[in-house]
Amino acid sequence: MIVQWRKSTHSGGANDEHCVELGRLSPGIGVRDSKDPDGGHLTLSVVEFASLIERVKRYPAR
Repeated sequence: MIVQWRKSTHSGGANDEHCVELGRLSPGIGVRDSKDPDGGHLTLSVVEFASLIERVKRYPAR
């Protein structure tokens, strides 16, 4: 399976240290650091990913 990773629209340019990519995996959603694509990824179920997004929206970074 070839995973198409999508970079977050909130990730900045080359000097942005917080870059995230998402990819659809057979067990769920993959999350990885776009600056280290070979460094592995975190796999979340669709339910876990939805919960993460809701939490981020509810408690944004200050």
